[in-house]
Amino acid sequence: MKMKKITNISLMLLVLSATLHACNDDFVSTKPLSEVPQEVVWSDAGLSEAFVIEIYNGFGVGGFYEQQMASMTDEALFTHPNRGINTVTESRSNPADQGYIMETYEYGRMYTRIRATNIAISNLTEAKFDKTKADKLLWEAYFLRAYYYQQLLRYYGGIPIDNKIYTLNDKDYMVPRNTYEECVDAIVKDLDNAAQLLKGASQVKGRASEAAVLALKSRVLLYAASDLHDANKAKSKSTLLAGYKNPEYLMYTTGNQTDRWTKAKAAAKAVIDHSEFAYKLDLNQPVSAADGAINYMALSLGGGSKTVDFTAAKDIILGRFFIDEKDERGGWVGRDNGPNGYHNWAGNTPIQLLVDDYETIAGEKFDWSNPTMAANPYQNRDPRLKATLLYDGADWKPRTADVAARDKVNQIQTGQYEVVNAQGQKTTHFGLDTRKSPIEDWNGSRTGYYIRKFTDPDPTMEDQNTRQRIPWPMFRYTEAVLNYVEACLELGEEGEAKIWMNKVRFRAGMPAIPSSESGAALKARYRNERRVELAYEEHRFFDARRWMIAAETIGRKANIINITGTLKAGKSVTQYKYDPSSYTYKYVVSDIDPGIENRNWDDKMYFTSLHRDEINRNTKLIQNPGY
Repeated sequence: MKMKKITNISLMLLVLSATLHACNDDFVSTKPLSEVPQEVVWSDAGLSEAFVIEIYNGFGVGGFYEQQMASMTDEALFTHPNRGINTVTESRSNPADQGYIMETYEYGRMYTRIRATNIAISNLTEAKFDKTKADKLLWEAYFLRAYYYQQLLRYYGGIPIDNKIYTLNDKDYMVPRNTYEECVDAIVKDLDNAAQLLKGASQVKGRASEAAVLALKSRVLLYAASDLHDANKAKSKSTLLAGYKNPEYLMYTTGNQTDRWTKAKAAAKAVIDHSEFAYKLDLNQPVSAADGAINYMALSLGGGSKTVDFTAAKDIILGRFFIDEKDERGGWVGRDNGPNGYHNWAGNTPIQLLVDDYETIAGEKFDWSNPTMAANPYQNRDPRLKATLLYDGADWKPRTADVAARDKVNQIQTGQYEVVNAQGQKTTHFGLDTRKSPIEDWNGSRTGYYIRKFTDPDPTMEDQNTRQRIPWPMFRYTEAVLNYVEACLELGEEGEAKIWMNKVRFRAGMPAIPSSESGAALKARYRNERRVELAYEEHRFFDARRWMIAAETIGRKANIINITGTLKAGKSVTQYKYDPSSYTYKYVVSDIDPGIENRNWDDKMYFTSLHRDEINRNTKLIQNPGY
């Protein structure tokens, strides 16, 4: 039997050998079945479109990673330390160890996408198929190139603008950085080229549109006009930047900042003129607090939840969308950030600094020294707080089956509370959503809060094992409105700024800005408005830098809330629920344990370092200051 088996194998080998010998020439010249020749791709509309669509993968999952940029700001704390975020927040970043960088800002990844856009633009400029179809793909490629360059520009400062398509036959890959001004001009040029090809183009969900082109231009010009990129302002506010020998890589060294603000205003106005994206911005007075919270929830859910008004999705000019059929990180936001008492991971938890910046419902600054405010810190606040955060006592989804008996009212528990046991003795109940939870004690929030924003509140969805469809807002109409407000303020047009800021506030259930408010106070009001409206959308990281207020904002120690509930006289509770009639609650704010995170600001962090390996590969690159 063994001999027969060997013989059969030998015969098979002989036959295969003869076949290969007979067809040797054909075998060598056979093209791989998994690849399509370049000349075929660019002569076929469908294949060309597939190439361009693939470039969109550079968006990643938007900002919906387990480690979010919010945790590198005064918005949030990442619950699980030692994953590179501390390197950034503690200003320990260096060219050999930059710390955590989301892939959508990573130097090499972005240039990989830029190279792909260069290939597309080169081939689509002289289309070998229907010109109308080719032009649509061409303007998308221009937009995508501008977008990826913009990601690099706002993270590193001036970078090489090099649209040559390099091959292995090239002998020199060394390219110097372009000036900041040259980078802005190149990006704007690409966007203007895209705009010229946009006439009559239809909008496809998740792909660029005319409004997306305008929104990106608005963001780029807003940043360009900001103090960090004006040599006079930047140098006056930072000794480190003042001593940098190549300021042209980081800022405008000539020109007029007022002119740049004028361009930023015009670019933002071009976006807000597309009123088809406006959601409930035609109000003349504030909606109720309840409706304000509902409106903001609808905006943050972007049409991805059946529980709120799906028409709020129109606020998203360009989004990164998700479907159940594809398992992507973006579908697990609820699990990544939700309460541990629901078996979730508590990833990026809000810090008290953010909570305190939500105004009262009357438009006043929250003040812990005010006894009334301190006694009920989550009551009578900006409705966006309720729509953004989960705090102690907040109503939330039904608990999972294994936990339901411990919490029959489905409220967040992030404190410790007195209860009476079976023997009639007072004992301490640690909340189900704390790090001493009887459910899970390793994934609990360190701050006393959880993120509600971007999590589908559908009571039938268990976040620990269900993917959601909430989109990431890459560009919102509201962002452009706030860009317009900022430019108006910088140009001294306070009346116009108030009109548009009030539109955003009225939708959220907040009162109009006092007519007497002006100057520095009004600018501070705007910055806070932008902070709470765009919370967790990757704006704060850059806003604090471009305004050059990082030291006094994101450089502050992360802080937390400690909550205790003491039974009132005569009250006996055997199973805890939030109940001010039975409990006296005490709220104490304190800094996070420095062993968890010890935040610090160094001016070198205004710009991320160029990695050591990139400088070794390209010796013409000049490093950013402080590294």
